[in-house]
Amino acid sequence: MRFGPVPLAEARGAILAQSHRLADRMIRKGAVLDEATLAALRAAGVTEVLAARLEPGDVPEDIAADRLAAPLVAPLLGRTRAATGRVNLAAEAAGVLRVDAAKIDRLNGVDESLTVGTLADGAVVAARDLVATVKIIPFAVPGTLVSVAAAVAAHGDPALRLYPFRPLKVGLVATQLPGLKESVTEKTIAVTEARVVALTGTLLPTLRTPHETAPIAAALEALIAEGADLLLIVGASAVVDRRDVGPEGIRRAGGEILHFGMPVDPGNLICIGRIGTRPALVLPGCARSPKQNGIDLVLPRLFAGLPVGSAEIMRMGVGGLLKETDLRPLPREKATAEARVGPAPRSAPVIAGVVLAAGRSRRMAPLNKLLLADRAGKPMVARVVDNLLSSKAHPVVVVTGHQAEQVAHALGGRPVRVVAAPDYADGLSASLRAGIAAVPPEAAAAIVCLGDMPLVTGRMIDRLLEAYDPDEGRLIVLPTFRGKQGNPMLWDRRFFPEILRITGDSGARFLLGQHMENVAEVEMADDAVLRDFDTAESLTTLPPRLRPATPG
Repeated sequence: MRFGPVPLAEARGAILAQSHRLADRMIRKGAVLDEATLAALRAAGVTEVLAARLEPGDVPEDIAADRLAAPLVAPLLGRTRAATGRVNLAAEAAGVLRVDAAKIDRLNGVDESLTVGTLADGAVVAARDLVATVKIIPFAVPGTLVSVAAAVAAHGDPALRLYPFRPLKVGLVATQLPGLKESVTEKTIAVTEARVVALTGTLLPTLRTPHETAPIAAALEALIAEGADLLLIVGASAVVDRRDVGPEGIRRAGGEILHFGMPVDPGNLICIGRIGTRPALVLPGCARSPKQNGIDLVLPRLFAGLPVGSAEIMRMGVGGLLKETDLRPLPREKATAEARVGPAPRSAPVIAGVVLAAGRSRRMAPLNKLLLADRAGKPMVARVVDNLLSSKAHPVVVVTGHQAEQVAHALGGRPVRVVAAPDYADGLSASLRAGIAAVPPEAAAAIVCLGDMPLVTGRMIDRLLEAYDPDEGRLIVLPTFRGKQGNPMLWDRRFFPEILRITGDSGARFLLGQHMENVAEVEMADDAVLRDFDTAESLTTLPPRLRPATPG
């Protein structure tokens, strides 16, 4: 691939390396320069561009990313489409991610242009969490490099595996000694249950016994009879030896001790055993706390069906220093009764959905287009909201104004927040300001949908959400069809103050020119993102099932 300044006369087929704002359009970085684009640049007075030109055998970035990502996909791991040389892989279920670090290192060693980043081996993930990303650095790479990397990824065992959590039944034995406060035991049970539930398990009724071997053994046998898949013992006094009362209780119930102690602090004094095929653990004293400790490195693996014996425990030392000290404070001061299960998973950002449904429908007066029911009896605004609710955007805010009560009634109790735009008559900006102001603080961004665009599906919306990536600078996302920009539009929170200052009958589209380097366009397969329905004539172009019986 050749990269550098290119005269327009030689630039056909080259890949643009810098965005250009023209009077009537924006030509974005990454665009392939065709005759029409070159003519537009030439008319704007541009004589040369910074561009990349492919050579024989080169593979464009998206194709290269797709080929490298394909052999990394494994059961319960999904992937996005390639865009800007990137493919993301995400978990399709909660579980434990195992990573073949040596294979990932070999992949990244093929060439600097091909990169694969993953979460740490053993990471606890929730459904939809990002687990890995493939990124091609330049606009194109030699095909030979892609072939080598893809072969490395495909050879042998998978580089990535997700082990889903199993809904185990957990039995808990809580021992008691004179002087132990009831509140301490109750808190311990609550904290343990929170950990179990977070891992998709169920805690059977806790059995309380004296801190003695025989009662502990009897309680373990009773829990096995109740169907316990996993057995836990939390002692009134911490276990200090393999022959202490907790481990002896496991032995007397027919079990064995596999390992005592672990190179994790807090959590050193854990005892790992089993009764038949059931894991049986004597928990360290720190397990009474919701703060992260050694049990949070062990329980997820057990719920995922992974082996936890001496070999696995003794490899937990690297990264096993979890203890808070004055010299090494950790941000856990606000820990609550909800247990932290392993390292905090990296979740997808919260992106709110905003539906603008406050307009006066002047072009269809006296009818309100949003309230017109289709052949199935569903009002247009309800269909738009249902499409948004079927996407990953949440929460959903609906802005009302004109005929507010009727619009709210048309939503029929759907799980949305309805907010009023009292000055809706001032124009579109009033509705937009009301919707953006209502976006909750935990949302990183908001996607703004128009109430008269019922053909925009939840799947289309999800494609826009997937394109949002603050780390890559994709902070404003909008759909296009054959190069023409449409709706809905996604805005990162950092643009909210500018949106809240807009006045008049105008939306936020004019802001695109001020932030062109932050704009990501997603090309759609059809023109749904261009079609709003605000006249009686336009309603006749709807698919038959969506047309009103009497369009007005």
